[in-house]
Amino acid sequence: MHILTALTYYRPHYSGLTIYAEREAVALGKRGHQVTILTSRFDNQLPANERRDGIEIVRPRVLFHISKGVIMPSMPYWAWKLARKVDVIQLHVPQLDAALIALLCKLMGKPIVLTYHCDLRLPGGAIHAAANLASNLANRITASLADVVVTNTQDYAQNSTFLKRYLNKLQTIYPPVEIQPFTQPAVEAFREKYRIIAGQRLIGMAARLAAEKGVEYLAKAIPEVLERHPTARVLFVGPYQQVLGEDAYARRVIPLIENLGEHWTFLGVLPPEEMAVFFHLCEVTVLPSLNSTESFGLVQVESMACNTPVIAADLPGVRVPVLVTKAGLLVPPEDTEALGRALISILDRPGEYKGMTEALIRESTPEAVAKKYEEIFEKLTEGKRPK
Repeated sequence: MHILTALTYYRPHYSGLTIYAEREAVALGKRGHQVTILTSRFDNQLPANERRDGIEIVRPRVLFHISKGVIMPSMPYWAWKLARKVDVIQLHVPQLDAALIALLCKLMGKPIVLTYHCDLRLPGGAIHAAANLASNLANRITASLADVVVTNTQDYAQNSTFLKRYLNKLQTIYPPVEIQPFTQPAVEAFREKYRIIAGQRLIGMAARLAAEKGVEYLAKAIPEVLERHPTARVLFVGPYQQVLGEDAYARRVIPLIENLGEHWTFLGVLPPEEMAVFFHLCEVTVLPSLNSTESFGLVQVESMACNTPVIAADLPGVRVPVLVTKAGLLVPPEDTEALGRALISILDRPGEYKGMTEALIRESTPEAVAKKYEEIFEKLTEGKRPK
């Protein structure tokens, strides 16, 4: 089967959405399918066409940015050209171009699967407000034209004002999670590289430095944690410098982090083996997200796969991994005191929060996710609606 997957950003851009799309595409390729990625050349240094991990990547040129969105005048041409050759189209949203692509594909009679990652909620300001309106309109058109809408959990769908309209065509699939094996020498190298010493109580967070992630609440909670565990240290993995659209947020949150001194370390984007070591060495990881821009948080399952408990915000979708495994704690969003208490509780008794993670991890492998998408794609190409 030949699948066209369209999304705004793909690797080397780093986000949960791009990681999801890449893992799914590679897994589908390993199952014998031909996958073409249609995405933006958000960095002019990127090649217009590339083949990576068996996946064909086509990147139209970006004329300019609107907030976190991109304007690509040649996108309709490439969508029409590529869609004519494929069996099914998968659209990842939020994506400004999704509505036009869906309309073109519907005119060609191609089946459309919409993977809905989250409700977009941008910061205040006229430009962000316009981008929000445009994105919401594009999402509505795309969902109306799609044959199937996929999202991470029923919990998120039932609490999303947008997704409630499309429950009749909804399918739920957990995001794909992949943890690389690692060796003891890799663990020792990680300790040496990031100056981790014996006795430190490591708290992990893996995310972009972005407003919806709630990084400031973790930073504000650490002083209370230090009173109980004075060797506590946060390891923050992910982009933290010049994150697209987050300059103002960084200016607000960085002073809070700088006040913590040696108790907070930015590690940047890690290669897969180091990422696995990071989850293994941390005693707890934190996902203090603020709103519906976060719909799941696949890093939670990655953490659980390394036997590391999680503290997550009690938000629709985000709370699901902890609820189904009991491998951690939930805290109200934007509640610094509750987050601090939860961190202290797990650091006091880390062995009590391992939970039952096997089923969630098994359903979240790239192979399992690709198989579920494959079943949807096959039924649509046969003219059947998946149940």
